[in-house]
Amino acid sequence: MKREHVIAQAQDFYDSGEFHRELSELVSVPSESQSAAGRVALSAYLQDLLVPRLEALGCAVETHLNPVADGGPFLIATRHESPDLPTVLCYGHADVVLGMAEDWSEGLSPWTLVERDGRLCGRGTADNKGQHLVNLAALRTVLDARGSLGFNLTFLFETGEEIGSPGLEQFVSDHREELAADVLIASDGPRLDAQTPTLFLGARGGVDFDLVVNLRERGYHSGNWGGLLRNPATTLAGAIGTLVDGHGRILLDSLVPEQIPGAILEALRGVEVGRTPGDPVVDSGWSATELSPAERVFGWNTLEVIAMSAGNIVEPVNAIPGQARARLQLRYVVGTDLDDLGARLRRHLDAHGYSMVAVELGISFPASRTDPNDGWVRTVAESVERTVGSPVTVLPNIGGSLPNHVFTATLGIPTVWMPHSYPGCRQHAPDEHMLASIAREGLAMAAGLFYDIGNVAGGHDAPLESASASRS
Repeated sequence: MKREHVIAQAQDFYDSGEFHRELSELVSVPSESQSAAGRVALSAYLQDLLVPRLEALGCAVETHLNPVADGGPFLIATRHESPDLPTVLCYGHADVVLGMAEDWSEGLSPWTLVERDGRLCGRGTADNKGQHLVNLAALRTVLDARGSLGFNLTFLFETGEEIGSPGLEQFVSDHREELAADVLIASDGPRLDAQTPTLFLGARGGVDFDLVVNLRERGYHSGNWGGLLRNPATTLAGAIGTLVDGHGRILLDSLVPEQIPGAILEALRGVEVGRTPGDPVVDSGWSATELSPAERVFGWNTLEVIAMSAGNIVEPVNAIPGQARARLQLRYVVGTDLDDLGARLRRHLDAHGYSMVAVELGISFPASRTDPNDGWVRTVAESVERTVGSPVTVLPNIGGSLPNHVFTATLGIPTVWMPHSYPGCRQHAPDEHMLASIAREGLAMAAGLFYDIGNVAGGHDAPLESASASRS
């Protein structure tokens, strides 16, 4: 069957209502990884919903315990067609964040799929059930049309991405032979905007740390003791101001990379951010203003204060507080040296007279990206452009974070992410949704891509040769 017929069949899967029906089934399972009931639902999601769909692709499916005691299970599905064919590794996560049912708009619910104004609303529609359903449906379309994929397939599902992917790195390392592949092709995160088909090649890393000023058990009257007792809130503000100034510019040189590599600058040339209706306006004069907005969010580091407290802002009293605390988050790109971060922060604060400010390191996740010039990147980009009839935007990484490093570092394979969502999808918030237009276009893109990879591997389609070249 010809390529255009396969793409048409994938789009008919949407137009016929089958995509809506299947997504409704997936959304109905409250697979929250943060709750005990959700963890029970996660097992049902794997066994009752994913296993049958993967077996329909001719996959052998096995569920594995997490090597971390309190971590959720993993699922590996494999379809092996020939040792002479490349292996494509796909990834998805079955878990979602808490439903927050009481905060959804009238007529909407996290566990019931509702289409409203071109939006498919429900928890997990964008993150990540709708996205892995697009890829599963596209694979099924290609298999039904050709009788084979033309490549070997491995699918990895985890159940704890929303709580930091506990055990994932160790699990991938322990099962590296089963997960060995030529490339990861997966879908998560957002496009650049709703209108722009996008690929991204990795994710910024992140590290949280708290600055804590704990000076006394209770507050003291600000009139009687003001000017005599050190104020923890003022001290905290001053300490933060030595790391990032009031205009968002990072002041500690070791928290930023030396430069943006030329290949990354070239990839970001002409990329515009904030173009979707409803997006906030990019602030002028904020952060590293010598860089373009795209370079700042995809090629540079940011240090953000994401929470802070001192006293009681709801019912303030005339007292100097005894304690103050702030949570800071560094989002960073490949090339940033964060060895001994805690010790470096300690030395910096001491040098600026803030020895009374404690540093507590929290959750961290590594930065990673694939070279934009990798052959698989060219192959995927060419395929998507052929489907949509226009250039695709290739981002070196997204501004947020994903467990991409376990594939680039632990498995040592290139990664290409093809997202089927957009920045305004309200993931992790009430009224999460997937745009119907992106779902339909995503089915066409994914079906065309999997069809093309099979043709490349089988030697049927000469124009798309970069993937096979990258394997040699």
